[in-house]
Amino acid sequence: MKGRAAARDETRERIVRATMTLHDEQGVATTSFADVAERAGVGPATVLRHFPTIGALVMACGAHVAEEMRPPSSADAARLFEGLKTRRDRLERLASELDAFYIRGSFRLLKAANDRERVPELDQFLTIVEAGIEAMIKQALSEEPPSEALVGVLMGLCSVSMWRWLQRARLTEEQRRRTLLELFVSAIATANFW
Repeated sequence: MKGRAAARDETRERIVRATMTLHDEQGVATTSFADVAERAGVGPATVLRHFPTIGALVMACGAHVAEEMRPPSSADAARLFEGLKTRRDRLERLASELDAFYIRGSFRLLKAANDRERVPELDQFLTIVEAGIEAMIKQALSEEPPSEALVGVLMGLCSVSMWRWLQRARLTEEQRRRTLLELFVSAIATANFW
C-alpha cells in the first residue's frame, strides 16, 4: 500500500514538474495534456487521472510556484512595516520587498500575465498577488488613507513590467530599489496637486 501511494505521489509530482517546465517554455494556455504526458513520460490518461482539468493542473503548478516565489500577502503587509517610523522608511521597505519578490518571480509572473485572460486560474493567482502588493502600498502610506488614484499610480510603478524595464536598463539591485523609492516619492508629491 505504501509503495503504491509513494509511486502515485511521485508520478503526480513528475507531471507537475513537467507542466511547470512546459509553462516556462511555451506558456500556460498553449500547453496541452498531450504535451504534459509526453514530457512526464506517462500516458495522457495518467495525467487526466491525476488532474481531471487543465485548471486543476494549473492550480497544482501554482502551489509550487507560490512556494518558490513567496508573493506578497495581504495578511503579512502590516508585519513587513512594523517598527518603521517614517513614510520614507516604509517606502524604502516597499521598494526592497518588491525588488526581492520580482527577482524570485518575474519570469513566471510575466508568463502568467500573457495568458491571464485565457486561463481563469492565472487570473485568480495574479489577482491575489496584486492584492498583496496593494496591501503593502497602503501600509507604506499608512500615515493617512491614500486616494484610489494614488494607489493606482503606485500599483503601476510597482508592476512587474515596470521592474522589468529597470532590470533591462541594467540597473544594479541598489539602483533599482533607489529608483523605485524616488518614483514613489515623486508620485506622492504629485498626488498633492490632484
